[in-house]
This record gives sequence, C-alpha cells and structure tokens, in this order.
Amino acid sequence: MKGLDASVSSPNDNLMKKSILFFCIAVIWSPTFAQTAADYLSAPFPTYMTAAPDGKSIAWIFNDRGERNVFFAKAPEFKTEKLTHDQGDNGLDLGPLVFSPDAKTLLFVRGNSRNSAGQAANPAQLQQNTDKKIYSLDLESGKSRWFAPGASPTFSPDGKSVAYLMGGAVYFKASADTTDSIEQLFTARGSASMLSFSPDGKYLAFMSGRGDHSYIGLWDFENKKLTYPEASLDFDAYPTWSPDGKRLAYLRIPNILNLLPFTSITEANPWSIRILDLETMKAAEVWKADLGRGSVMVDDLPAQAERLWWTPDGSLVFPWEKTNWMQLYSINPQTREVKHLTPGAGQVEWVHQSFTGNSLLVMHNIGNTERRQVSKLDLSTFELALLSDTTSIDWGAVALADGVAYFSSSWNRPGWPMIQSRGKTKLLAEELFPTAFPKVHSKPESIRIEALDGFESFGQLFLPKDYDPNNKYPAVIFLHGGSRRQMLLGYNYSMYYSHTYATQQYFASQGYIALSLNYRSGIGYGMDFREEDNYGAGGASEVQDVMAAADYLAARPDVDKSRISPWGGSYGGFLTAHALSQAPEKFNVGVDIHGVHNWNNDIPVFASWYAPEKFPEMADLAYKSSPMNYVDNWKDPVLLIHGDDDRNVLFSESVELAEVLRKQGVHVEQIVYPDEVHSFLLHRNWVRTLEAAFEFINKYSLTK
Repeated sequence: MKGLDASVSSPNDNLMKKSILFFCIAVIWSPTFAQTAADYLSAPFPTYMTAAPDGKSIAWIFNDRGERNVFFAKAPEFKTEKLTHDQGDNGLDLGPLVFSPDAKTLLFVRGNSRNSAGQAANPAQLQQNTDKKIYSLDLESGKSRWFAPGASPTFSPDGKSVAYLMGGAVYFKASADTTDSIEQLFTARGSASMLSFSPDGKYLAFMSGRGDHSYIGLWDFENKKLTYPEASLDFDAYPTWSPDGKRLAYLRIPNILNLLPFTSITEANPWSIRILDLETMKAAEVWKADLGRGSVMVDDLPAQAERLWWTPDGSLVFPWEKTNWMQLYSINPQTREVKHLTPGAGQVEWVHQSFTGNSLLVMHNIGNTERRQVSKLDLSTFELALLSDTTSIDWGAVALADGVAYFSSSWNRPGWPMIQSRGKTKLLAEELFPTAFPKVHSKPESIRIEALDGFESFGQLFLPKDYDPNNKYPAVIFLHGGSRRQMLLGYNYSMYYSHTYATQQYFASQGYIALSLNYRSGIGYGMDFREEDNYGAGGASEVQDVMAAADYLAARPDVDKSRISPWGGSYGGFLTAHALSQAPEKFNVGVDIHGVHNWNNDIPVFASWYAPEKFPEMADLAYKSSPMNYVDNWKDPVLLIHGDDDRNVLFSESVELAEVLRKQGVHVEQIVYPDEVHSFLLHRNWVRTLEAAFEFINKYSLTK
C-alpha cells in the first residue's frame, strides 16, 4: 500500500487528496460548526461547597451529565479526590454535605423528595426506593455507609450524635450507630425545620411550622422536655445561638392574611428581632423594622435558611431592605445602635459565617449588577473587602484556615470550584473539565429596554458567530422563571439557568441573535423593580417588558422581525404563553416549558388557603392576568414540554392549554417526561429539552 506521500498520482489519488483536504478543513472548523447543544451542557456542574470545621479541607458535589458524586480536597495541596462512585444518569439528587466537628466524617443526602401523594420522584423508573437517605462517609478510609432515612442532618457539637428530619418530625441517632435503628427524638405537632444545637449541646432549637404561624421550639436533652418558650400569633423563625450559648436570637414575622402569591407587596406589619435569655427563659425585642419600605421580610433574599449571624462582641448581623436593596446591618442588643454594613447599589444574596466566627463571606451584586461577587466582612471592624475578580461570577464561598474556596464562572466558562489562598487563585479539579467543551462563545452585551409604560427592564444580548451588521438574523428571547431570578453576564450559579445560558450561546453559535430578558419582578435590581405594581397574578405588567423586547429586536436593522421567537420555563413559560396569545403578530413560534397558564389553577400549589370561589375579586384579576384570558388570539405554533410529577406547576396547565389550542387549529407539539419534576433530575431530559427548543424554533425560522 502506498503512503500518503507517494509521488505517483491518479484520478483516485486526487480524489483522496481532496477528501483529506476537506477532512482537515472539517477538523479545523469542527469546534465552530460541529458542536451540539449537548456539548454546551457537558461540563460538570458544582454545588454544595462546604468546609471542614478546622478550615483544612473542603467537599462539594459535581453533577456530571446526571452522574452525581462527592468530591474532596485537603490542604495544603488541595488535590481533588472523588469520594463516591455513583454511576449513570439515574435521577437521584445529592446533597447537602455536612462535616463532623472533628472533620473525620462527612454526611450526605442522596435521593428525592416526595410529592403530595407521598411518592418520591423517580424519572429514571428505578426499581428501588428513591426516598432521601442519609449516608455517612469516613474520610480516612473513604468508605461510606447508609446512616438513616431522612434529610437535613445536623451534628451535635461533640459530634457523637446526629439530629435529622423525616416527614416534618425530628429524629436522633448516635453518629457511630451502624444499625438500622430509627428513633424519633420527641413527639410534636407541626412541621419541624431549621434544626440548631446549642454550643454546649444541651438544647436543640427548631422552627415548628403551624400553617399561619410558627414557634421556636426547644428540646432539653437532660430533662427530655419540649417547650415553646414564647409562642405567638406570628411566624417565629431562624433560631441562632449566641457563641456562649446563653442567648437564642430569632425573627418574628407577622402573618400577612390572604396575600396572593405572585403579587406585589412593599409593606406590611414590621418584622422584628428577638432574643431569648436561656437562664430566665424570657425573650425581648431588640430591634424592629420601620414602617413602610423594609417592613416585609422577603422569603428568598438572602436565598438561604439563615437570617441572623452573631458577632464575637455579641452584636447581630441581619438583612434588611430599607434602602430598596436587601443588604446587611448590625444591631448591638445593649446599645441598640444600628450600622449599615454593605452600602451601595446592589443586593446581598447569600451569606456564610467563617468557622472561626469572626467574619462573613457575602455573595452580592453591589456595584456589579449583572454578576455575583464575594466579599469578606470582618465582624470586628465591619470592614468589607472584595475577594472576587470583577469580570467573573462567584458564589458559594466557604472560609479556609488560609483563604477561601468558592465557585466561579465567566461568560465563556461554566461554574467551577476555585481556591484563593496567599494571594493566589487556582482552579480545582482542572483535569475533570471536558476537553471538548465549546470554544465558540458570544460575549454578552448588557442592554436596557423601555416598555410603553416607561418602565425600564434589562437584558443580555448575544450576537451570532461571524456577525455581519448587514445581515438580517432570526432572534430568540429567553424568559427566565421564578420570577425571582436574574440572568447574568455569564454562566449562572443555578444549574437550571446555567443550562439555559448555554442554550442561548448555542443559538448564537447557530446564527441567531439571542436576548435574555430580565423583566420586572425579577431580582438583582432592587425592591422597586422586584415588587413593581401589578406584576404576576396582580396584572401581569411584566408582559409589557416582553413586548418591549420584541419591539427592540424588530427595530434592529440586523434582525428579521418575522422570525422572533420567545422561549422559557416555568414563569418564563407563562410569559411565552402571554407573548403568543397577546401579540401573535410580533412572534414566529414559541417554546413553553412547564409554564403557568391560569393562575387560579396553580396558586393553590403555593397557598393552600386559596380557593377562587371564595375570593371572586382576586380570582377575576388572577384570571385576567393569565394567558388563558387571551388564548383566543393565539395563532403561532408552540412546543409544550412538561414533566408529569412537577410539584411547582401543575401538569394539567399544559394539558388544558393543548386542548384549547388544538380546538382553535393551532399547531401544538409536545414532549412529556413521565415522573419528572420541575427542575429536571435527568440530564438527558435537559439535553432533549434544550435541543428540542432549538430544533423547533429553527425549523420554523428556516421556512421563512
């Protein structure tokens, strides 16, 4: 056989040379043209960063295309180790992670929550119990074992015992117990959460949810006695022990009667901070929010289960939305002096107290609205120091003995674990990042869009590869869910929105102008933006922002206004349906992923007290704020995607919409995932959904 360098040629040889040349060109260009939407979703997504109590090691979870495992790194080298070896895209969730006080054991939870019928999610059709289970992992031997059924494990201060939750009840087990024993710690009405041991281990504090009120409960281990020291008509929550264990701080949040979810609220009866003295078992108010702005305790900012942090000198740090922004303040319980700790334009979204208790790591967007940054707040001086690179998106920080660890992303790289120590920053587990991850990315541009009512919304614009301003491109508008969410100038800190950001990048790589819209009622731009009048079930005012985005694209000389398509999930599906039903002339087709179509159907999922027939005025406004009120106008084809074990948006929302649209002659395509939940547990369902969204939109865009 002659080699490729043979000098003798023939027609077949010339054909072979041309084929080789074509192959070489294909190889050179393959990162640009051959990569798929799945490639943009191929990087493992990290979650649940946690640090050992001595600050010398960290653990986190990688979701590698549906394969979820625990990873570990230890000082000084911080070489990554894989501690669990679950295989395959099996739909079993994993996390959180909890270190023992001696840093020798790691507890983790694997499995899925139950729906209202008591069934654990199981989209992979596994022939096994998929309930949440707690496992114990010995960090010296690397071996893990089943520990107990349940979730929310919390070590006692001496590490000898673990409290955990199952079905709203508190259970207790010796950490060294290798048997199948299950023992409820105490019997109580209500649903327990927010478990917190006192520093000396003598008490366990918790929140007891009772529907329209809640108590702070105390279990006395020595006397085996359950008490509610200060029962009230309000929601008492977020118990936090002082470092000396002599005081217990918590919030008192007044009930708001008949507040319809997904409607604006800017003021209420003010919430307050109270401190219980353990010696006298009497509590007193040490601070109360002002009337008006800041009087509402926002449920999801900061986005975590803590709201109070003690300082070494006995002050309390807390979040307050007094200045239009959710920020941190401190109160000295003795002098009642209040200090504003995080001034500036931006919100505090996540807080972690260092293992020494002398600092807080704060995730925020102060001064960098469309990214997330990590700063360190010194609890002695209250000085705030930025740790982040201002061009990155950083979150999930934990304190180390000699630095910090956190997750970080950028406009062309998904989230990844990082270490910052002694003035140097490095990526962890670099060898695990996929080499085939796409090199082609569009650097998003921040834009502002004004609606007809004068309201200004925000967005990120992605221009297509090889952009030519003289061309006319098809365009897509991505609409996030929530609505308490925000798309950023890079890969998101949420896996859901990291995936949708990646899909917008894929659209751009395939010749689309892609716009991600941050419409009113989302987070990141302050209370006035988030609680804008008449949003959601109170008037759907944010639909005006979607229309403004369509008009913005249509007015661009580089956009073909006949090929503008909205797509989105959850609240984004709701807005996609509004767009297609209210203004079919502005849009081409749409993809509606588990969207709400009639508020009166879905609001009871979030507010069990709500029945439309009991509140006719609310129900009338909620329906008029729903896409079904405008469905007679719908003409454009739509792809509906939904999992039928969705616990956020009723599956019937898609069933009913499909029926109505078909009667009108609208073309409806569908993808249904049996036993899948709202934020898909199976990676293959994410891939299929986002590939299908592109293919459906592209099919109709190419025909025009």
